[in-house]
Amino acid sequence: MRYAQIRKIDISNGTGIRTSLFVQGCRRMCKGCFNPETWDFNGGLEWDEHSEEQFLTLTGGEHITGATILGGEPMEPENRETVKEVLKKLKQRYPEKTTWMYSSYLYAEIMDFDPEVLRYLDVLVDGPFVEEQKDLNLRFRGSKNQRVIDVQASLKNGDVVLLDF
Repeated sequence: MRYAQIRKIDISNGTGIRTSLFVQGCRRMCKGCFNPETWDFNGGLEWDEHSEEQFLTLTGGEHITGATILGGEPMEPENRETVKEVLKKLKQRYPEKTTWMYSSYLYAEIMDFDPEVLRYLDVLVDGPFVEEQKDLNLRFRGSKNQRVIDVQASLKNGDVVLLDF
């Protein structure tokens, strides 16, 4: 996997103060995407043990409420196994911290191709960015079609449970 950046302090992509990992590579290429520089699978930096430990350690900071993984597209086939392992390690090391992920894939699609990754997520913002539905007043999402999902409640309920932001 490759990544575009690790943001030490992020207050835009989830609740509280977060550490964010922007993965590299996206085939969706949404019109109006706020991060088109992350589309190229060959861009950014190689993810390795050092970058993983840096991300995990930064997330452990006393003032950090959790981690967010976005991109690019975390659930692209080239990224999903590494992303799942990082989320698993985050939950093992910091069970009290929240994990968020942004994906253009819908919750049901992720359930179909990799339901295990959902075990390690607290919140999923799903759906592609749709420029025609862009709304700058929305919290934690860019367009009205995107949903902020309480993943653990959804898994228990057997149906999507939305968070009200």
